[in-house]
Amino acid sequence: MSKAPRLTPEEPGLFHGEVLRTERLTPSMHRVTVTGPDLAGFPWRGYDHWFRLFLRQPHQKELLLPEISGSRWWEPYLAIPEDVRPHCANYTVADFRPDAAEMDIDFVVHRGPTGELDGAASIWACSARPGDPVALLDQGVIFNCPDDASEILVVADESGLPATAGVLRSLPRDTVGRVIQEVPVDGDRRDLDAPDGVTVTWVVRGETATVPGAGALAELRRHRSADETGYAYVVGESTLATEGRRHLHRAGLAKSRITFSGYWKHESTRASR
Repeated sequence: MSKAPRLTPEEPGLFHGEVLRTERLTPSMHRVTVTGPDLAGFPWRGYDHWFRLFLRQPHQKELLLPEISGSRWWEPYLAIPEDVRPHCANYTVADFRPDAAEMDIDFVVHRGPTGELDGAASIWACSARPGDPVALLDQGVIFNCPDDASEILVVADESGLPATAGVLRSLPRDTVGRVIQEVPVDGDRRDLDAPDGVTVTWVVRGETATVPGAGALAELRRHRSADETGYAYVVGESTLATEGRRHLHRAGLAKSRITFSGYWKHESTRASR
């Protein structure tokens, strides 16, 4: 994953909250809205602001959290016995209303071979009830467009759709460029607040065995050349992120002008976003 240290908080804050409500946004996306006094102080910066989400295990009544010191949290987290260690996954702020201390978090709805819900976070989101506890560890922003960028290119699968939406909403209104957004089914398309100069291409995977991200990558490879003063942001399944970056570099874009992040890896783990 490309690094942008200046965008990452040196001492990330831990924010406690609880579920306020949930709703199914589209066939493949479920939204959980969380709230709490702590969240009023969340330093939201727009774009793809992300965080580590801690969830209690199904058998627990309380949410047990690691002791956090500065940016150190991973070792204390692993020190918690596995049977009581909270589930931890990475998510993007889908929307934030500071005056109401409300944050929307969008979860991809994963299904197993026979249609059952699959993945700890997906199962939690679809069964979450008002009052269920959560905790968020602020991680800052990954999107890092240079001030002199002539155009932007955003490429993502469904796990990156909340980031795509946040980036488009935050971009200056005179931005020009293109978005390639893959989703599982046609019903997952939704209105995105893109600047007038940014076109959005939806790639619908459909009911096939195609690896998530493959359709977006194929569409990206239609770009035979890249403006060397542009900027690209490629996120989602690991192959989409790494091969997308490789293609764009070969097409003429410097690596320093490409932000890429593999949120998950097909066949080894389910998406964490």
